[in-house]
Amino acid sequence: MQKTNAMRILEKNNIPFETSSYEDDGEHVLEKGAALRIAEKLGVDPMTIFKTIVMRTDTKEICVFCESATSEINLKKARQAAGCKEINPVKPEELLGLTGYIRGGCTPIGMKKQFRTFIDEQILLHEKVCISGGQRGLQIKIAPEDLIKVTGAVTVDLEL
Repeated sequence: MQKTNAMRILEKNNIPFETSSYEDDGEHVLEKGAALRIAEKLGVDPMTIFKTIVMRTDTKEICVFCESATSEINLKKARQAAGCKEINPVKPEELLGLTGYIRGGCTPIGMKKQFRTFIDEQILLHEKVCISGGQRGLQIKIAPEDLIKVTGAVTVDLEL
């Protein structure tokens, strides 16, 4: 398996993690379900899979949100967290240029720039969580506290 930027950053910071790979079917559409299928393929609780959502505010700031695969992000709470009037997901075709990652392989670790990152507070209920490893078909299992530390994230209530 090829090392991703996210893995290199975790190793450089001496943060323990595990990787799991799964057969990627390329179905990374925004509807709920892709992350649930990943949980099934990996044999883990879907509540421990956290998806990465990249959004743009009305002032054009890029913010990153991580939310459990079993939930939808509450846009009102996302706006409050980011302190803005409007916020919307970036277009899939913009993702690679902004973050260095493609949809379905986007992780909050090691994006091209350090964007403000918000992680749903439910993450703290789990001993380990899974996030994308930086490419489709790859998940990183990590302690929530380590993910928060390495991304400089703030935990907030984002659930719908």
